[in-house]
Amino acid sequence: MIQLSNIQTAAARLQGQLLRTPCVASRTLSDITGAQVFLKFENLQFTASFKERGACNKLAQLSAAERQRGVIAMSAGNHAQGVAYHAQRLGLRAVIVMPRFTPGVKVERTRGFGAEIVLHGDTLDEARVHALALAEQQQLIFVHPYDDADIVAGQGTVALEMLQEVPELDTLVVAVGGGGLIAGMATAAKAIKPEIEIIGVQTVRFPTMFNAIKGTHLPLGSSSIAEGIAVGTPGKIPQAIIARMVNDLVLVDEGDIEQAIVMLLEVEKTLVEGAGAAGLAALLKYPDKFKGKRVGLVLSGGNIDPLLLAAIIERGMVRAGRLARIRVSARDIPGTLAKITATVAEAGANINEVHHQRAFTTLAAQNAEVELVIQTRGPQHVAEVLAQLQQAGLQAGLI
Repeated sequence: MIQLSNIQTAAARLQGQLLRTPCVASRTLSDITGAQVFLKFENLQFTASFKERGACNKLAQLSAAERQRGVIAMSAGNHAQGVAYHAQRLGLRAVIVMPRFTPGVKVERTRGFGAEIVLHGDTLDEARVHALALAEQQQLIFVHPYDDADIVAGQGTVALEMLQEVPELDTLVVAVGGGGLIAGMATAAKAIKPEIEIIGVQTVRFPTMFNAIKGTHLPLGSSSIAEGIAVGTPGKIPQAIIARMVNDLVLVDEGDIEQAIVMLLEVEKTLVEGAGAAGLAALLKYPDKFKGKRVGLVLSGGNIDPLLLAAIIERGMVRAGRLARIRVSARDIPGTLAKITATVAEAGANINEVHHQRAFTTLAAQNAEVELVIQTRGPQHVAEVLAQLQQAGLQAGLI
């Protein structure tokens, strides 16, 4: 079993090799959630993820003969970048096997650190099998993303730093994929402060550790917005630690994670990926569980595909009522469209899209439907726009 001493040794080994990220209070998120929220900004690491910690701790301990052979890893992105970057720093050959669904931004950044990229399989498990085969063929050292004592010890340094910065923390909320981060953090935190509460967060689509610990049989999905924790097989080493030291595991939905990503972007002006937002998603979904407590959240990574981010922001605007789709029915005569757009403008809304529909409608032949996507200040403003359209003699409603 990993001890506090292993994590303290790892912390000394990592000093000067990566960033000691800030852990600061968020007044606004505290007001929103009802807990006193402290954020650990691991998305500020050079590779934008905590995974550097375990990778650096592992690679720094390789013997001269092992360094000569080079390393191989399987990863959906963040472990890949951590291994590739620190292998490059140490002058090691690095081969990274990534599932085919891995976001392009993670693939290109990993390649940018000088690693040889192999895209194989649709899941992490398929990538792992291929990576193990390549390791045997080419005599490479396999660096597991979470089922390795040195990796777990490296990740545990996150909790050391958090409790040094904010020793009064009551609860740590940590995203769980394979379990390396929460296992390392729980080991460190419980040794320093035995009464501290450790809560793990998984997605409804990938509840593998939740199933393993709680004995449930919830089904696995095929993909998740939090691909960093979309793990099909939990780690044996982390699972044993989690079973002993983690107080509870909770599940969040895709929508909860989307909401948390947008909130962190708007409130904290910080960019996180799906896995990095899972902790805040849990606070938003289960407020009573955390109310009044001093809660530490790990923003574990910030590598997100720009197109995915754009879609999440747009969907967030829809949920907030700041982007709305309305349908206006009117007589199909010259000037009608101008009247509609002028009325929307007078109500203070901005038109994003206009679709003028004549054929595909059940209205009378001399009538037309106009669908608008409008930018507003929120639900109340949407209601005001609809009211003004109706006052102008137009039939209008939300779609």
